[in-house]
Amino acid sequence: MKRVLAILPVSIGGRLTTSSIIDGFRQNGCEVIVYDELFDKNLNEVLNPKYDFIAGYDFSGLKIKIDNHLEIPSINYFSDDIRSRASGEDWEKYLPCLENDDNYTFYWDKVLTGYENFKNIHYLPHFVNFEVYRDMNIKPEYDLMFAGRLDTDYRLSFFEDLVTKLPHLNVAWFAIERHYKDAKKRAKYPELIDLCYRGFIDNEEDMAKAINNTKIVFNMNSQGISSLNYRTFQTVACKRLLISDFREELALFEGEMPFYEDFSDLIFKIESYLEDNEAYKQVVENCYKIAKQSHNSKDCTRYMLKTASKHLSFA
Repeated sequence: MKRVLAILPVSIGGRLTTSSIIDGFRQNGCEVIVYDELFDKNLNEVLNPKYDFIAGYDFSGLKIKIDNHLEIPSINYFSDDIRSRASGEDWEKYLPCLENDDNYTFYWDKVLTGYENFKNIHYLPHFVNFEVYRDMNIKPEYDLMFAGRLDTDYRLSFFEDLVTKLPHLNVAWFAIERHYKDAKKRAKYPELIDLCYRGFIDNEEDMAKAINNTKIVFNMNSQGISSLNYRTFQTVACKRLLISDFREELALFEGEMPFYEDFSDLIFKIESYLEDNEAYKQVVENCYKIAKQSHNSKDCTRYMLKTASKHLSFA
């Protein structure tokens, strides 16, 4: 049995992504000790036992490994741009460490992966635990959902215009409170922000429930060049319809997942799929089957473990 020290980061998106990675380690028979950077204060005690791997989101695990002189392979999953503050304030300090033989990098964006030349960098799209994200067989309360920041003028105006153009739909928006306050302060129609805001979610089970409670989730991918964000696979696993802005990685779904080219196209697709239940079901089922086969936590985390096992034997 392999022992893994997994670092649960502070960021909400990172915590959700890392939870599926931790689940995947356990599904592969690993003993996983979790250190929560947000709540735990016992790092020295956690570091005492011997581990086969240390795993983290962005630079979180690598930072602890380097700062504490741990001589074990690291598994580092990035769904933020490696070369930016999005992956950590100290990214420039720890970036050279990705060159070391015993540090393994898994990058969610195919194009960005191709730009890098680290020894042990591998393209690995997002994946989820299909035991957590699942169809709960509930009747959705909301017609449309967006989860994430409205931190740019484009995103905010796009969202406001969408709600204005679809007044007959029940729209839900989830984000942390400070992003809600910021959006309301900048909004052209702050009353719409109040109307749609449903709070924030910081755990997998509640996110799965929120997705189950809506018919359609729409995406505005913010980072990367070709990538699809974590919300994509959360939604598909729950057998709900996701409509994404265009990304090359939509090819992962073999032409099944709908995408929108512009604002008008999104309006058209939302209304079309809400009216055509058979088309909705067909897309949802096809995307679910593809994602479950290729983007589940057990298989994807096993790939990470086998790739990082050049220093160990992993059966």
